[in-house]
Order: sequence, then C-alpha cells, then structure tokens
Amino acid sequence: MTPHNEAPKLAIAKTVLMPGDPLRAKYIAEHYLTDVKLFNMIRNMLGYTGMYKGKQISVMGSGMGMPSIGIYSYELYRFYDVERIIRVGSAGAYNEHFNIFDLFLAESAWSESTFAQVQSGCEEHILYPSEALNQTISETAAKLSMPLHNGRVHSSDVFYHEEHVSGFREFYEQQHCDCVEMESFALFHHAKLLNKQAACLLTISDSFVKHEQASAKERQSAFNDMITLALEAAIA
Repeated sequence: MTPHNEAPKLAIAKTVLMPGDPLRAKYIAEHYLTDVKLFNMIRNMLGYTGMYKGKQISVMGSGMGMPSIGIYSYELYRFYDVERIIRVGSAGAYNEHFNIFDLFLAESAWSESTFAQVQSGCEEHILYPSEALNQTISETAAKLSMPLHNGRVHSSDVFYHEEHVSGFREFYEQQHCDCVEMESFALFHHAKLLNKQAACLLTISDSFVKHEQASAKERQSAFNDMITLALEAAIA
C-alpha cells in the first residue's frame, strides 16, 4: 500500500489505462472488462483490474494536472511494478485541421512546467513517450481502420490563462504544438526516470480554432473509440 493506493501489490496488472476522471475509469471497467475487482477507493480515485479478451488489464483515474498524475504514475511504476501506462484523455485543438472527436497520439510533449526539474533535476522541456508502445497503438489503429493524428502536445499546468499574460500563444506556436492537455509531460517524465513505458492517447474534445466544444454526454460516448483502441493496443 501507499498513502494514495490501498491495493496489494499483485492486484494491479502490468498495463494500466489511465483516464483523468475516476468515473471514466469506472465506466471502462464496467463496460469493457470482465471479472472486475475494485482495488482502490482512496480519495475516490477509483482503480479496477479485470480481463479483456483473456488478458489482465487495470484502469485507474489520474485526476487533473501533472501533480496528480505524477503521484499515481510514480507509485504504479515504482511500487506496483507496472510496466506500461496508456493515458486516455481529452485535449483542446490548436490545429485547424483537427475536428471534434478526432483521435490524437502524442509523439512528444512540450511544457513550460518545472515539474520534471523539481522532481529530479531534469531540465528538458520536451519529453517523449515509449516509441515501441506508440508504434503498437499506431499499428492497432490501422488494423481497426481508425484515423489517428500524431504530433506534439502542449502539456500545461494552467487551465485558465488571464488575458494580460503575454507570450502564451507564441510559446505553443513556436513549439509546434497541435493540441493541449495537462498530464502527459509528467507521465513521460516518470516513465523515462524509472525505465518504463508510457503513451498518451487523446480525443479532441474542443477546438480553440473552430470554437467548438463537445458536451459531457457526447464526450462519454465519443471516447469509446479511444478506449477500444487503447485496450486493443494493450493486448497486442
């Protein structure tokens, strides 16, 4: 056990799908897995282990932002011997070519955050997922005939920016970011630090270019393609 996870060590699979919302973790467990067992309820950060097509898979919420996913991913990798974490989340599009509900696989994450520097002295501002895991996800998407965008994600510490803050738009344009979310940079950092694998698979839920936004109900149903892709890649 850890201060944030009450599971015994062998209760968590080697591969974990990690949505931000713990209720989405519950949804995945109830709709996609069989023989499901709840392994964590501390702080209502729900975690489940079950079977998907004969293979053991776990799913657990991460919460919002790098500090939160940083806690849960570090503990899963370091204390529970998890080998692979696939983040399944939502993102806002910076790219005009992206439509609502498109699937996006992060090839890199850029952040202005000091998370990695404070955690271990890492001064890099661009971090990368597992090349092998990304390749598996891409190949699985092709087999399932699911269109999949690839590119760089802006992993931000801040959801609401004040209008007077200068340079925000210029930063992500200069770094060639296609969309924005708030967790992948910390996840990639811990995977690199602990010699594990990580990937970030996202559904575009809103567009800063087209000024479109999915409703909460639409997000739940539309995320099914992303969940299916992540699960199929996890057992490939």
